[in-house]
Amino acid sequence: MNDMKKRIFLGLLLGSLVVIFTITIVLGLVAKYNDNFFNQLVIFFGMLAIAFLILIGFGLLCLIIAIWRAKVNSSLLNLILSAVNILFPISLSLGKILHVKQESIKKSFIAVNNELVKNQNLNFSADDLLILAPHCLQWSKCPYKITLDVNNCHRCGKCSVDFLHEIRDKYGVKFIVVSGGTLARKFVKELRPKGIVAIACEQDLTSGIQETSPLPVLGILNLRPNGPCYNTDLDRNLLEKAVVNFLYGKAEVENYVEKGQGLVQKS
Repeated sequence: MNDMKKRIFLGLLLGSLVVIFTITIVLGLVAKYNDNFFNQLVIFFGMLAIAFLILIGFGLLCLIIAIWRAKVNSSLLNLILSAVNILFPISLSLGKILHVKQESIKKSFIAVNNELVKNQNLNFSADDLLILAPHCLQWSKCPYKITLDVNNCHRCGKCSVDFLHEIRDKYGVKFIVVSGGTLARKFVKELRPKGIVAIACEQDLTSGIQETSPLPVLGILNLRPNGPCYNTDLDRNLLEKAVVNFLYGKAEVENYVEKGQGLVQKS
């Protein structure tokens, strides 16, 4: 299922590249048979565009290889991220034309991003890792405001915020709850983490991952049993695995859970 999710976004990236390349070639051929100064400029800039697209195509190829081999060449990471960020909006438009749900495309983008981050096999100290959670995880009838200070939480256990406190206490990572993108950017700028585990919906995760690039972000989609932005929840297993991934590396995630060292046992 995860492979299928990733294929949606990768396929649209490739399709977007082919569409842009084809349009550039057609415009160049049209200009070639009209001998005037303006068309010569079109040909010149078209050649530059083709060279640029070849570079972007190489970045896309590196992305596919990185996911296939489960290993990322750090020297090519910026090129890969640039290719993804440039082609992403075009992929959304192409998806609309092909009647692919925008939600499915964004889920696929998050899956590809997560795989890319995991394959970097990062190892951060707890002080450098931030858990970024949305305020909709908090129980709607809770009288305590935790968006400015999570320590205002009274740990009653009626929502998953209590579990996030357990994760913070066990691993020593930073943990904040935010009410929106503006506050999230403010905290990221102030705390300057090297890695982020972010919990949110498809839209917020997608925009957040792109805005913080090249900062590595592992995105965890929230669960919405009561609809969007109201008493949401999270997959606790995925959350803890994401934290362990950043602290100890990809190879240790399954071993860590297998040995029963996590707060959540392997399902």
